Amino acid sequence: MTDRTTEDHYSYTLYADPETARTFDDRRFGGPIGGIIADTQARVLAGFIGRIQDRTILDVGTGTGRAALLMARAGARVTGVDASEQMLSVARQRAADEGAAVVFRVGDAHALDFPDRAFDVAISLRTLMHTPGWRDCIAELCRVSSQLVIVDYPSSRSVAALQSALRRAMAAIGRRTEPYRVFSHREIADALAAGGFTVRSMHRQFVLPIALHKAIGSRRFTRAVEGGLDRLGLRKLFGSPVTLVAERCRIS
Repeated sequence: MTDRTTEDHYSYTLYADPETARTFDDRRFGGPIGGIIADTQARVLAGFIGRIQDRTILDVGTGTGRAALLMARAGARVTGVDASEQMLSVARQRAADEGAAVVFRVGDAHALDFPDRAFDVAISLRTLMHTPGWRDCIAELCRVSSQLVIVDYPSSRSVAALQSALRRAMAAIGRRTEPYRVFSHREIADALAAGGFTVRSMHRQFVLPIALHKAIGSRRFTRAVEGGLDRLGLRKLFGSPVTLVAERCRIS
């Protein structure tokens, strides 16, 4: 495994690029399918957290601050952390434009600069798949959260596993890409359990690749096809990305 302190790992260098930061939201959440992804993210987070008003929430790997701002709009007291000052610059501008009182700080997901159980909820989206030391990241999320941890990841039982393998092969021959990893549910659940958390609920999004849905660019197609695959039971088996919420185990 790559040493988590290696600063030339792509998860540090790629997102330190100002152009990547400036265009990130459009590439991820733009267009009709990006809109579905954004709407689903908001709905799933709200459903997992329940009451958001006045809760303290840490968004780790906040990037351009989308999830942090969602929580702030709902009345949470939010802190966002990211290793990229360039991404945070976009996040701060968005918060200023909205008048949102989100605190954005440079920080590393592998070693969070907060006391134990400093937040009610710790969130980390689209981060584990890119970090060189994902177990360290989960351990830190569990350490700083007093109640809930929410993470997402591409499933090893989905077509994302094929794309991940291709990207890793391309990276091995020197191509510039994001050679992200995929995870099994057991890997994630075990890492959370080691931090004192147990999985409470999960959501799986797409059976077909997101890239395919974006290439077609039709909400109607995506909803019809994914709805049909869900009725066949395939989303439960192969859906990805997976978003899950884990709660701190109570000691009697």
